[in-house]
Amino acid sequence: MSHYIATFHTHLAALKSHRSLKAAGNTARMAPVPRKISSSCGTCVFYEAAEPCYDLLDEDTEAVYEQREDAAILLREYE
Repeated sequence: MSHYIATFHTHLAALKSHRSLKAAGNTARMAPVPRKISSSCGTCVFYEAAEPCYDLLDEDTEAVYEQREDAAILLREYE
């Protein structure tokens, strides 16, 4: 399992994504965005999954990062 961070343009998108990830059986929690990453709404979802689960994230997702030790590696950035 890998650890991911998803950032969002809106709080509602973060909430919807959190619910979708949990419903699919993934461990997920909402939290403030870490300082090393910027975000429009300031809320992110930390989640653990076998893959990034892009299809479970809301359309207002800003970016998805893979968390590795003290670094966040950008996997996908949305417009």
